[in-house]
Amino acid sequence: MIDLYFAPTPNGLKVTILLEETGLPYRLVPLNIMRGEQLTDAYVRINPNNRMPAMIDTDPAGGGAPVTVFESGAIMMYLAEKAGRFWPQDLRGKYETTQWLIWQMANQGPKFGECGHFRRLGDTRGDQSYAVRRFTDEVNRICGVMNNRLYDRRYLTGDAYTIADMISYPWASRWSDYGQDIAEFNHLKRWLDELAARPGVQRGMVAGKGIFGEQPEMTPEERERVNKILYNQRARPAPDAKRG
Repeated sequence: MIDLYFAPTPNGLKVTILLEETGLPYRLVPLNIMRGEQLTDAYVRINPNNRMPAMIDTDPAGGGAPVTVFESGAIMMYLAEKAGRFWPQDLRGKYETTQWLIWQMANQGPKFGECGHFRRLGDTRGDQSYAVRRFTDEVNRICGVMNNRLYDRRYLTGDAYTIADMISYPWASRWSDYGQDIAEFNHLKRWLDELAARPGVQRGMVAGKGIFGEQPEMTPEERERVNKILYNQRARPAPDAKRG
């Protein structure tokens, strides 16, 4: 069984898409990042980066103790290897897929996330126009990278649907949230439409919907508290410093 520590954000939905596509049994363990549950000592023992997602495989290949993995890209490589699907293992296919998976982790995810942050922030922390323009333009560039990649191939790595596509889909599917016009990227749109029609993607994208129940509208004070949890973190002291 895969225990997936999860919130329904693009970074969590990458993994549920793969789990649904493979049919591996899994259980969602809700992690309410808006309330700081990712910052507890118990969770940091699972994910030392105190972010979401993380997973524990209680039935790893070969038996033995459970295996814990954090970072969505590493989780997806682990699960694809476990299932024997969606990650080619021949030399060329493996690294064609791996480089696009790492591209998503290093480029698409962070830049889309920063764009969303500054666009949501507005002018509540002063003039954000440079940051909004900077990251909106970067999202546009990244959409162009995908569009150019997809103009002469069905999927990011060629004819085969892989974890490179699954990891990139949840962020790309929200293009309108980041100030983009999908009409500018016809090959990307074709890819998005094809993936959206896959039953596994559909199930993965709604996994955990309503997992935290109905959330009341936040007061300004609650919003400020959440912002401090999400955006103003500094280094955690090492355990010996805590004891001292």
